[in-house]
Amino acid sequence: MLTPRFKDRPVYFASRQVLAAALLLFAAVSGAYASSHREAPLITTLPKVDGTDFYMFNSYEPNRRGYVTLIANYSPLEDAYGGPNYFALDPDARYEIHIDNVGDARAHLTFQFRFTNTARNVALNVGGRQVAIPLVQAGPVSAGDSSNLNVNETYTLKVLRGADDDHSGQAVTGPGGITTFTKPTDFIGTKTFGSVSEYARYARQYVYTINIPGCSAPGRVFVGQRKESFAVALGKTFDLLNLNPLGPRNGNPNDLADKNITSIALEVPARCLVSEHGSPVIGGWTTSSIRQERLFALNPDSVNSTPERSAGGWVQVSRLGMPLVNELVIGLKDKDKFNNSRPANDGQFAEYVTNPTLPALIESLFAAKAPTNFPRLDLVFTFLTGFQGLNQLRTVTPSEMLRLNTSIPPTPKGSQNNLGVLAGDNAGFPNGRRPGDDVVTASLRVVMGVLCTFNKPGIFGCSPSDAPAGAAPLTDGAAIDDSVFDNSFPYLTTPIPGATN
Repeated sequence: MLTPRFKDRPVYFASRQVLAAALLLFAAVSGAYASSHREAPLITTLPKVDGTDFYMFNSYEPNRRGYVTLIANYSPLEDAYGGPNYFALDPDARYEIHIDNVGDARAHLTFQFRFTNTARNVALNVGGRQVAIPLVQAGPVSAGDSSNLNVNETYTLKVLRGADDDHSGQAVTGPGGITTFTKPTDFIGTKTFGSVSEYARYARQYVYTINIPGCSAPGRVFVGQRKESFAVALGKTFDLLNLNPLGPRNGNPNDLADKNITSIALEVPARCLVSEHGSPVIGGWTTSSIRQERLFALNPDSVNSTPERSAGGWVQVSRLGMPLVNELVIGLKDKDKFNNSRPANDGQFAEYVTNPTLPALIESLFAAKAPTNFPRLDLVFTFLTGFQGLNQLRTVTPSEMLRLNTSIPPTPKGSQNNLGVLAGDNAGFPNGRRPGDDVVTASLRVVMGVLCTFNKPGIFGCSPSDAPAGAAPLTDGAAIDDSVFDNSFPYLTTPIPGATN
């Protein structure tokens, strides 16, 4: 294994004072083995606002140096054939990407998305009467002609600045000053859209160049269905890790290979994300919120178009930074609480990481000795504070979020190592997260103590003797890399069609 390095210098590590603070405020962030699909009891009832993955990386599309890509995925386990309504996002919800560029575990920059679904009430003449059709399309759809769509899904985007979210924000604008953007209809099938390549052209027209208030250079935005971007042996993982952790990295099928996802993707100039005080490091996480009250009409003869009404203040119901913290680290009794919490308050979850249950479970199932270095300072560095000289902000408030050094050059597609920093590719996880990073394998090795085996004993608060299985090439067997993703924004690929013709 290679020691992480930054600009040809060894990574320097936090002082004992920082580590002590980290332990007091340690959030629920240890190694994750999957993304956050259906990870908490409440969110299973609200799939439209269930955040599943968050990517934050320095854009590696050619000629986009100096940009950062942010991708928030929602709506888990979408079956491509899931008609007739498919997977529109919730118009009564608020979807947000938060950036901390100070280090106090609070949002100082927030991108807020709100959605509207408009039914066109397309009707057909049936026996002399105009009768509304039951589908979201009345005929073929193409990049040049969307007139047959029965439902239009649009969204607005605002940028909010400051540590508090009680202000209205400023509208992001697109070409010609537009403030309302279109989300392409999901990939119903190739009879509706002609072919996979035709759908790709149709969706591509909804990649917008945007003007962000307070930013001197333009960015880009896209919201739409994509092929599921995460790879994991999901069924085997939750069946008491019913897999071979020392087997080949491609030894198991990816259980999500036949699923789609809904992505919210932004590309923003890095200089618009970093602090004015000069640090190139940012932290990021996503949330979704719904109204406090959801009312349903009881009168079956109501003339209302929908029986549901939402009212009251906002309640955060999903939160995601590092991959799968809530799914396999947080205790069942606190999963909904974690989704409702903010990074600044992560100290309440300290025990789940200082004394993580996952390594103990692995030990009981495979006789692979779990690390014995309690508290787990190696996990503090990786998931809570970042590494000095790599991705640690100047001010360190321990909290769970992705951290990215925007000054580290991106590694081009085809040259990326899917183990990221563990394999010497400092442009990858846990310095942010790219779509092709195998975070399952990387995190599995970290949680079992790979950092304790590095060639400088004690720098992570542990030594090789503390982690007997730390050097083992552990994996879930469902590998992923950059080859299965596009080389241009929004990077995630064309979704699977609901049917082929």
